[in-house]
Amino acid sequence: MAAFEYQALDAKGKQKKGVMEGDSARQIRQQLRDKGWMPLAVEPTTEKEKKTGGFSFSRGPSLSVAERALLLRQLSTLIGAGLPIDEALKALADQSERQKTKAMVLAIRAKVTEGFTLAKAMEDFPRAFPQLFRSTVSAGEQSGNLAPVLERLAEYSERSHESAQTIRNATIYPVILVVVAVGIVVYLVTNVVPSIVDVFVKNGQELPWLTQQVLNLSHFISSYGIFVFIAAIVGGVVFGNLMRKKGFRYRVHQSWLTLPLIGRFIRDLNTARFGSTLGILTSSGVPLVEGMKIASDVVQNLPIKSGLTEATVRVTEGGSLHAALKETGYFSPIMLHMIASGESSGELDAMLVRTAAQQEKTIESNVSAMISVFQPMALLGMAGVVALIVVAIMLPILELQQMVQ
Repeated sequence: MAAFEYQALDAKGKQKKGVMEGDSARQIRQQLRDKGWMPLAVEPTTEKEKKTGGFSFSRGPSLSVAERALLLRQLSTLIGAGLPIDEALKALADQSERQKTKAMVLAIRAKVTEGFTLAKAMEDFPRAFPQLFRSTVSAGEQSGNLAPVLERLAEYSERSHESAQTIRNATIYPVILVVVAVGIVVYLVTNVVPSIVDVFVKNGQELPWLTQQVLNLSHFISSYGIFVFIAAIVGGVVFGNLMRKKGFRYRVHQSWLTLPLIGRFIRDLNTARFGSTLGILTSSGVPLVEGMKIASDVVQNLPIKSGLTEATVRVTEGGSLHAALKETGYFSPIMLHMIASGESSGELDAMLVRTAAQQEKTIESNVSAMISVFQPMALLGMAGVVALIVVAIMLPILELQQMVQ
């Protein structure tokens, strides 16, 4: 059976769209007629997507982290309850509310019923199921532990999402604070300062140095602010295009690693991702070297990824994991020590997951510490700038009072 997408008119003349399973388009049309609907178009998912420009089997639809975790957990529960994979996939498709997700699940089920493994069927949808998930599912199928492996993948997805969400939420307030501060300063400089200072300029009063500088800044923003804004946008677009080039992106990533606080944060974040991913892979039965290759793909920083590629070669040649990772210079001593302990005790997979979890907690605490320092500094900086502008406004007023006295 295959998955077909259809368009039809119901008895009231309303257009209906959906996905159905059948052996042929003719069978789907007959099923629609049996419901009292008039079929307008029935096409296999593959053909429809090629014509309409929707997701194709070379990429497939994307899934959010929450959607993927829910899908994997539900599939794990159904398979763990004893349902065959094809029936479990059918149940998932029936309860899916998103049309593209339903079509994807039915397409996977169609390949499974043809004799393909679940991991092989997932290869048609690399955006929804990256290499990490496909390799882990394949190992779970080979070992006969598919249900617990799917549960592990769901937990991995949720944990990665929660970690990223924590960091994202921690940075939202400082960004808002900076934007508000810049907006207040620009408003004061371009509106309040000129309207007050112009009174003294028209009376021929000489302005204090600080007031004159603020007025010059006001004139600059009023005259050239739009050009500065456009230049910033153009610069951002140019930088974004340059970042698509691997050589330029490598140099930028390398420079980020040299920054005092940001560099350490990037190293900790990427090594934690690597450790967590390698842990889920090895605990599911994926060989260490293959797991290292896959886990390296989740690392975003190019210099760190390059170092991990070299570490994979060393392990392939017979070196130990902790020694190979130590050579990269990116892993913390505590993480290396725990990995070495896992290798010697034969519990490498569990130790990788544990050390990655500890690293993620360290990252979250470091981010919280940086934010707690940045917030009062930003408030003080904003207050200082506003106070400076107020002083610039008050100085000519005070001088005028002294002249009157």
